[in-house]
Amino acid sequence: MMSFGTRALLLPLRWSRGLSGIGLALGTFLFAASLTPTLVPRTAVIQGVLGGVCFAAGYGFGTAWRWLWTYLEMPAPNERLRRIVNIVVAGICLLVAGIFLANAAEWQNSIRRVMSMEPIESAHPFKVSLIALVTFAVLLTLARLFRLMALFLARRPLGFMPRRVALVAGLAITTVLVWSLANGFLVRVGFRVLDSSFRERDALIEPASPQPTDPLQSGSQASLVKWRELGRAGREFVASRPSAADITALSGRPAMQPIRTYVGLRAAGTAEARARLALEELKRSGAFDRKILVVITPTGTGWVDPSAISPIEHLGDGDVASVALQYSYLSSPLSLLAQPEYGSEAARALSSEVYGHWTRLPKERRPRLYLHGLSLGSMNSERSIELLELIGDPIDGAVWSGPPFGNRFWRDITDRRNEGSPAWLPEYREGRAVRFMNQNGPTVPPATPWGVMRIVYLQYASDAVTFFDRRSFFRKPAWLEPTRGPDVSPQFRWYPVVTGLQLLVDMAFATRTPMGYGHVYAPQHYVEAWVAVAGAGSWSPEAQAALKRHLWDHAQRGSDDRDGEEGAYDNRGG
Repeated sequence: MMSFGTRALLLPLRWSRGLSGIGLALGTFLFAASLTPTLVPRTAVIQGVLGGVCFAAGYGFGTAWRWLWTYLEMPAPNERLRRIVNIVVAGICLLVAGIFLANAAEWQNSIRRVMSMEPIESAHPFKVSLIALVTFAVLLTLARLFRLMALFLARRPLGFMPRRVALVAGLAITTVLVWSLANGFLVRVGFRVLDSSFRERDALIEPASPQPTDPLQSGSQASLVKWRELGRAGREFVASRPSAADITALSGRPAMQPIRTYVGLRAAGTAEARARLALEELKRSGAFDRKILVVITPTGTGWVDPSAISPIEHLGDGDVASVALQYSYLSSPLSLLAQPEYGSEAARALSSEVYGHWTRLPKERRPRLYLHGLSLGSMNSERSIELLELIGDPIDGAVWSGPPFGNRFWRDITDRRNEGSPAWLPEYREGRAVRFMNQNGPTVPPATPWGVMRIVYLQYASDAVTFFDRRSFFRKPAWLEPTRGPDVSPQFRWYPVVTGLQLLVDMAFATRTPMGYGHVYAPQHYVEAWVAVAGAGSWSPEAQAALKRHLWDHAQRGSDDRDGEEGAYDNRGG
């Protein structure tokens, strides 16, 4: 009898038996393709996991092809020919993998160069290969366990059926059981645990976020919303507003103290109740007497990017009020998966309350009304308005940044863009209603006349949250045509299946880029967006340039590590 140690040594050999040669070949080619650049730089660990997933996908395609070949009873090559072919193919695979691994560092640096990042000296090929192998082994083991379960059901409980019928039935039953377990019990319990964790985190009060003393601010002693009820993101948003003195120091003109209103999830049990509370808070603070009012839809956790709101507060000389409503404790991706309707319901409730009160005010005395949302917030902000309601009394405009690929209005406008304009920065008709902007500003001349309502989409070509497309798995994206965005690697190439998986990874790490790239939107670009939508006021081009530098420096300082404390500029993407 073999000892335990001997059996352990033989386990990898037994595990590797029956591996498909064509599967290994296709897996190697997909692994090699995964090393090529996409939109966001990748670390060795992330690249290794991605490479393992791509290898497993290629192996799965090869295994399926071998099964189909056998099922169709096609002739198989003799043993001698099969060995020769396998040796040749193995040599080619090793050569391809080696060449691609040798070029991986340069490919990653091609992304880093367009994002003004320091180059890397090595892509750590051995580390990447080892992590990819482990990832592939885990996925293959799970697949084999799935197959064993299906075979067990087919041979035992379903053994009375014809063999092939039993196999199909076993596969179907196993699929249903695994899906039910994963999508039901595990997901439900997982989301419950995550929601509880995010809820506890939301309750934390950072020392860097003191309770405001200004009675006009949410969370003050005079506010209808208690400081603790704002939640973590709300407290950071309220506490990070610029002061009247800050604005005056830049503009040289008298300024007002901006009003920031925020209602967290703990303030009321329903979105409608929180929206009514927000409206009362706006009326209490005199927000409708200001020159500009911005209705913000935050990201999943309730986070509002200060880089987006500070520019309009400066441009408006502080005569600006803003309001936001929290709808989830979860991050944006988790919120979208677990509570897809919560964000749009909350955004719709707040917009209805504010817009309804705004339309009842005399037109000559009411503020200009704008909408804003970043990422998931832009999607829900889009859904918060009914265009038919706005025909008779339209709002003044919107600034939507980093729109996710699922934004319906954004997608429709992009698909119907003017012929010849790129998909990463479209032009839509004469630019009277909708304009697109990136790091280099708008696509239309500043003197182009606007219509009644002004909408600006601020988006970066390197933002996978915006430009991911399910069709990327089998079709080259339109934004990869020869004329590319300024922040996209010139060495980015499309590969079937692989590019789709790469973009999924890019989405997960789109907030890890330097500010001004990926899904991290810079304040100077928001300045351009708000100037296009709301006007520059009394700010000259020179003053605007100084404002951009000030906000950039402030955002950079706010993003620096502060002894472990989280600030308003952290938690990007929500």
